[in-house]
Amino acid sequence: MICVLVVGSGAAWEPGALTALASRPDVTVLKRCVDVNDLLAAATLGQADLAVVGLDAPGLDAAAVEHLRRHRVRVVGVVDPAASPDAARAHAHRIGVRALVPAGSGDALLATVLAPPSSDAPTAPRGPRVPISSTLPGARPGARPGSPSHDAPTWPGAGHRAEPTEPGPPEQQPAGGGRVVAVWGPAGAPGRTTVAVGVAAALARRGRPVLLVDADPWGGTVAQALGVLDDVSGLLAAARAHAAGDLETGWPGLVRQVERHLHLLTGLPRPDRWAEVGPEVLEVLLPAAAAAGEVVVDTGFGIEGDEAADLAGRPVRDAATQVALQAADVVAVVGTADPVGLTRLARGLADLRELEVTAPVHVVVNRMRPTLGWSEAQVRAMLVDMARPAAVHVLPDDVAACDRALVTGRHLLDVGDGPLARGVRGLADALVPGLAGPGAGPTARRRLRRTSRQRRGQEANNR
Repeated sequence: MICVLVVGSGAAWEPGALTALASRPDVTVLKRCVDVNDLLAAATLGQADLAVVGLDAPGLDAAAVEHLRRHRVRVVGVVDPAASPDAARAHAHRIGVRALVPAGSGDALLATVLAPPSSDAPTAPRGPRVPISSTLPGARPGARPGSPSHDAPTWPGAGHRAEPTEPGPPEQQPAGGGRVVAVWGPAGAPGRTTVAVGVAAALARRGRPVLLVDADPWGGTVAQALGVLDDVSGLLAAARAHAAGDLETGWPGLVRQVERHLHLLTGLPRPDRWAEVGPEVLEVLLPAAAAAGEVVVDTGFGIEGDEAADLAGRPVRDAATQVALQAADVVAVVGTADPVGLTRLARGLADLRELEVTAPVHVVVNRMRPTLGWSEAQVRAMLVDMARPAAVHVLPDDVAACDRALVTGRHLLDVGDGPLARGVRGLADALVPGLAGPGAGPTARRRLRRTSRQRRGQEANNR
């Protein structure tokens, strides 16, 4: 006996679907659900085998489909005949629906319901990532010529496929993708945002597309630092796009252009909204953006885990920062040159080692000034002996330049060629020397995919 849940919400196709299902003695309609939330609740009882739901039903997103898959409920999406088959298949693929039937076709519905389950198991892998062209504003998805389509949703009676989008001109395609640069630092406002904005601006001056991501879960300030007035948070919009399965191809529409090659994904408007942005948002966003150019991520200060939250299935505030560090091709750790700042920096580097970040770590000693009583050489020697980083960079204290930048809503490179601006340019050259090499971007993406699989496996074990 196949037990079916139906979510029609009074749609025109629902009576015909119920009649077709009732015509089979080995199929029973367990419940006609009011909406998707009712469907998710019914699926948790463990009695249903399959859900028949309109593909455009409110609330049917990637998270809902994953919830059903975890409870071993296959999903059949019903599509309005007036809808474009190619667009319906693309949307279904993004949210994880593997089977589609046209509305009003009872035979196609029965054939799909009676088909044996195949790859729609709870642990079934998602389809291949879709590459994105290198131009950030208005970037469009491009299919790999000859790529397999075994994970595409099926449409009974539809024998054609969407034509692959042609890739952009060769001069617009980055060689191997860009690098992900994560800027992190311990508590105490050591200057993470100032460094992240400066590095992103320096990389953009090379003529390469650069995306600056404000991923601080404790309340980002990058938009305010750059004088960007945005009523809609880019990070929250990215979370909503991920829930709808549109983030991987739709992220370019969420960013703001700051200058010709510099783009910004604004952060949280208030710190208390951190729970709306799960770590999976960055797991999708960073590789997609790195395929289009360089990515600089301004992270939060916390990287501590929460085993109790993991076991209870609650969100972890610092999980997004951990994902950014584990996805990075290079990490810049920012600390101040005073005694308190150096102590926090030393502890932070130890915590970073426990997180098992595999990317090269560059230590950035910020606000270096002669009145502290020790030299740059002494600070470098101490940090090298203690942490063995890839490099130690020292940035001078330039309060006047920082004040001019903040008051005018510009970055350091826009307010003069002072010692701090020159130091930030040198830091950017060290973090991303020249143009990214052929293996720079894919390395981070492979590592991020491996981390994502490990996290999903751990979540499945916890459940």
